[in-house]
Amino acid sequence: MRYLKDHKVRTRKRIIEKASCGLRRKGANGLSVVALMKLAGLTHGGFYSHFASREALVEEAFATAMERTASRWSKLAREIPVEKRFDAIVTAYLSARHRDDQAHGCVLPALAADIGRSTKKARCTFANKLEAMIEVVVRQLPNKPPDAARQIATSAIATMMGSIVLARAVGRDRLSDEILQAGRKTITRHAHIETGEAV
Repeated sequence: MRYLKDHKVRTRKRIIEKASCGLRRKGANGLSVVALMKLAGLTHGGFYSHFASREALVEEAFATAMERTASRWSKLAREIPVEKRFDAIVTAYLSARHRDDQAHGCVLPALAADIGRSTKKARCTFANKLEAMIEVVVRQLPNKPPDAARQIATSAIATMMGSIVLARAVGRDRLSDEILQAGRKTITRHAHIETGEAV
């Protein structure tokens, strides 16, 4: 009996992980239940033993992906000196590597617009996870007043997301690289100007 319970938990986790990657590539409305289950190497027949609806899977998949991005930021921050943490998160996010790996990158550029057109429950979940992401960035700005740190963090995430969306939309050429560079410069300059630091 325990094996069956553990097996179901592992299977559910695999479905969420594979769906999360697929949704980032295709968008929230780009994959059917059949296609989502196929990504996990399963048939669609068992879908409803794991999720109440397709929307429930989509919601859990993007929430999990947002948590992973926040965890990656926290891990990156722990590995470098405090004064370099904010800039390191921005640089890693607005990189060619992140731009080119849509399936494993941040879910915000891929699904934010779709979630905005989704259910109230999905938007609420998204907002809660976004708050947590903002808080991770705020913690990398310990020398800023709380209100200023939150404003910088929120602005940075919005600019990072928009920059990745545009960089992906134009392809992997000179303009795409320019968009990433402009985003990095704008965010770091704004953060340092807010506290009168030299840039």
